Amino acid sequence: MAKKKNKVQRFYDYSLLFTIIFLTIFGLIMIYSASSYKAQMDYDGNAAYFMTKQGTIAFAGFIVMIIISKIDYHWYAKVYGLAIVVSWALMIAVSLFGRRINGKRRWLGIGTTLGFQPTELVKIAVIVALAAMITKLGRDIDRMAGVVRVGLICLPLALIVAANNLSSGIIIAGIGFVMLFVASRKKLPFFLCVVAGGVVMAFAGPIGHALEAMKILKPYQLSRINVWLNPEAYPDTGGYQVLQGLYAIGSGGLFGKGLGESIQKLGFVPEAQNDMIFSIICEELGLFGAVGLILIFMFMIYRFMLIASNAPDLFGALIVVGVMAHIAIQVILNIAVVTNTIPNTGITLPFISYGGTSILFLMVEMGMVLSVSNQIKVEK
Repeated sequence: MAKKKNKVQRFYDYSLLFTIIFLTIFGLIMIYSASSYKAQMDYDGNAAYFMTKQGTIAFAGFIVMIIISKIDYHWYAKVYGLAIVVSWALMIAVSLFGRRINGKRRWLGIGTTLGFQPTELVKIAVIVALAAMITKLGRDIDRMAGVVRVGLICLPLALIVAANNLSSGIIIAGIGFVMLFVASRKKLPFFLCVVAGGVVMAFAGPIGHALEAMKILKPYQLSRINVWLNPEAYPDTGGYQVLQGLYAIGSGGLFGKGLGESIQKLGFVPEAQNDMIFSIICEELGLFGAVGLILIFMFMIYRFMLIASNAPDLFGALIVVGVMAHIAIQVILNIAVVTNTIPNTGITLPFISYGGTSILFLMVEMGMVLSVSNQIKVEK
């Protein structure tokens, strides 16, 4: 009697899906807690204004994520060139016609009320483009010519993004760095780059003043470095947000003051629902809540690694690595900024901070990762 063939079943990472749902719901709860005072003051007593707006976009993004997760991810390789062209067009458009907020052009308006940040789309385009190009290059990625070709995609976009949004430019460069590190067999140059970055951080003050004198660094960027090095010297200006965030973290203790009981969100921490929301989490939920959130992000990174290592091909693995790099870099940088480990660069905490464009495109990225997981075959 002939043996029955093993039944092949497609995998779908429900652990990652539930993690995404948890982080999104937790983010909505913390947005409500951190923003209710400001929303009541600015929006006719509607304490849930920011949470409702974020929740609506998150729900729409969740539906988009599920749809994308069922699409064969190989289709992205056919349109990566168009994605890069669109990215350049959007970044040029935002530089020329974008809405100027706090002296920077980061938003493209849609009508009079809607708008989005093109940099979030650029991050996805860079991930897909680098994954496609590295796959095509194969072993040539270990040669200088291959690295240069990849750099010509990543670096110019990172630079034009950094002109108005330094944090996003750093993230795009970081995504390219991690994807090249994973794909390349020569690791020494990457470790040398990390060491060089450490040296720059150690001598950030003198280097910053030198770059500002050479007109490479703008005065407001140098002021951020000065504030980072000595926030107590600028308690009423640049150091105000940093110090108030540190006060919030310090006052939370081990278990926090309790959900909704933050004092610093009552007008002390500016825009507490945005970049500084981690400080409110520390104040209300304490060290226990902060570590718990970090562990959940680490579990998400673990799921990314699991999917990447079992992906059907290199292209799928690199897409997941790119998304993993984006999430990991943004989480690390946000927490580092809030704790004053690095200069303030205005980075949101993924899934947690308020921001419609951010949550929408994060859901698109999660759909891409789930799409790769859905192509993994499991024999029964």
